[in-house]
Amino acid sequence: MLDSTDTRLLAALQKNAHLTAQELGELLNLSPSQAGRRRQRLEAEGYIQGYAARLDAAKLGLAVQGFVQVHLGSHGPEQSASFARLVSTRAEITSAWTMTGEADYLLRVYCRDLEALNTLIHDVLLTHPAVARVQSQIVMAQLKRDAPLPT
Repeated sequence: MLDSTDTRLLAALQKNAHLTAQELGELLNLSPSQAGRRRQRLEAEGYIQGYAARLDAAKLGLAVQGFVQVHLGSHGPEQSASFARLVSTRAEITSAWTMTGEADYLLRVYCRDLEALNTLIHDVLLTHPAVARVQSQIVMAQLKRDAPLPT
């Protein structure tokens, strides 16, 4: 069970994962050792799953962000597992969800350019035997970055 101090700690770490135990303690009115122990407990209990750096896609040469809806032609467990394996091997697919509604999967992709997106769609996704069709949407502008989870 999380108390209000835990939720404040989680909110602070989502904004800046580099906070030291000293800095967390100051924010939460705790000693550095108490803040450090709380962080360790939240990590051990799985509330904090890891730490990662946010990179600038444009500076890395990834000019095209898109969402690709994938519709399978057959829906057996073998086809789903095979498609999941394909998704896990492709670095340009940064997120993938199974969906309700018309599409079976929603993929978030980052590519160098439109040619690379075209290759991903036509030479990788559509060649998978379970895939019947795809629909893609290209992001024109991102109004809000992936935000911290509400705590």
